[in-house]
Amino acid sequence: MEKETNTKQHILIVEDDTTLAGGLCRALQNGDIETISCGTLQEAETILSRRQGTEDKFALMVLDVNLPDGNGLDFLLKIKNKYDINVILLTANDMETDIVAGLELGADDYITKPFSLAVLRARVALQLRRVKEKMQSPAAEIIIGEYRFDFMHMKFYHGTEQVELSKTEQRLLHILVENRGLTVPRERLFEYIWSEGEEFVEENALSVTVKRLRDKLDAQEIIKTVYGIGYSWVMQ
Repeated sequence: MEKETNTKQHILIVEDDTTLAGGLCRALQNGDIETISCGTLQEAETILSRRQGTEDKFALMVLDVNLPDGNGLDFLLKIKNKYDINVILLTANDMETDIVAGLELGADDYITKPFSLAVLRARVALQLRRVKEKMQSPAAEIIIGEYRFDFMHMKFYHGTEQVELSKTEQRLLHILVENRGLTVPRERLFEYIWSEGEEFVEENALSVTVKRLRDKLDAQEIIKTVYGIGYSWVMQ
């Protein structure tokens, strides 16, 4: 008899408020989702390491920014460099700087306290769906001239040099190279890059992201502005 494939998705909740952690576990766990909670960064790293490379590895971490043994943002950077895991940050509602820093360090989403369970479930469901889609998609690299982009493993190269890109920059790059040679309208870019729950995005956010991506990839002549319409990756 063949061994049945484990189809459960696993969530690690890192929250030192035991009452809140227990409530999150109960709210999110079901027949398709297993939740585990811990209250310190040290415990979290031990649990992640133990599960790495197994069928039960974690698809998602819900990470409080303020923990008794360290800063969640420092931990975020560490695990994003080590594990393939999506992360939702839990932040205090007045800590906008934490939200901005977290997204720049690679967080996939954030939720501010206090929050409704309906919002939490929706954000978690979105991230788990993304993980599942990523696992089902081909892992082929995209090679264009001297550029090599591996979106599956989030590794991006210009020649032999690896380039670090934020999540926002990765999404922009992905939609541009998938439609290379075509002009992608600004409206479509906004919808694709900032569709995951952001309540307000400044009008110049796209221009800023394009400039950063151009500078990091040295692609000033490759990512073209089509005035009044959008942007295009012109290299085939």
